[in-house]
Amino acid sequence: MSNFLQLTRLTISHNVALIMLIFSLTTLNVEAFVMEGSILEESTMNVAITEDVNVVPVSSKTPEQPIEQSIVLVDQTNPYLLVRSAAASTFKRFADEQAAIRINPNVLKDIVREELMPYVNYKYSAFKVIGKHLKKTTDEERRAFVPVFKEYLISSYAQVFTLYDNQAVEFAPERPFVGKRIVAVNTRIIMPGSENIDVAFKVRLNKKTKKWQAFDMVAEGVSLLDSKQAELGSIIRQKGLPYVTKLLKNKSMRNIVFNGSNTRSSVEAVNPK
Repeated sequence: MSNFLQLTRLTISHNVALIMLIFSLTTLNVEAFVMEGSILEESTMNVAITEDVNVVPVSSKTPEQPIEQSIVLVDQTNPYLLVRSAAASTFKRFADEQAAIRINPNVLKDIVREELMPYVNYKYSAFKVIGKHLKKTTDEERRAFVPVFKEYLISSYAQVFTLYDNQAVEFAPERPFVGKRIVAVNTRIIMPGSENIDVAFKVRLNKKTKKWQAFDMVAEGVSLLDSKQAELGSIIRQKGLPYVTKLLKNKSMRNIVFNGSNTRSSVEAVNPK
């Protein structure tokens, strides 16, 4: 607890734990492949993937309804400010659109897509999920998988957002990060009446753009990337990447539902042991 006495508390009118829990439940085993020089390292992938190839966003808004973009600019040159700012803008939008969300929970997908995903390196995470099976996939298969994986993350994050309960989140003090490629931004979700939840956001520096992006979340020691790699790896091996792509596409098209469960039970549901 002493390490968190100096933490800056940011009170948000929505469950920050949710987004964090989703991060750790939707990413993959980064630890096993993040080493420089691995076949998944950005410099050795040699796989060109267009960010929005074949993307058909499942939006709650019709073409006649212009999407309201956030005017908040997030500083991606600092990993700590990135996490703080992205969280603040996301939850503000969440608060401003509560009425619309209650009528149509799928609005949460729009908020996640517009406020959060610009700061998530979903392509890097997607390749981590493929993991050791990467060389057995084709360029076409990977191009089809990446945008579907992005939509899957959006749906997963949006579902977690339904569990907000006016919690507060504490951010650990900023530490020197110059010269580092990967940084863990530690946070703590304050849960009145129960044990607090420790969550670490892992962010990675893009060598080319010099911008930081989140790629994994670790909640109570559970990595989202790890869990997804373990869950999907065997399926990719047995049935191939196209099968998994179709599987995730179907899941991402599901409607967001308010179920009234608490945060911890929802985490267990999303990340079954």
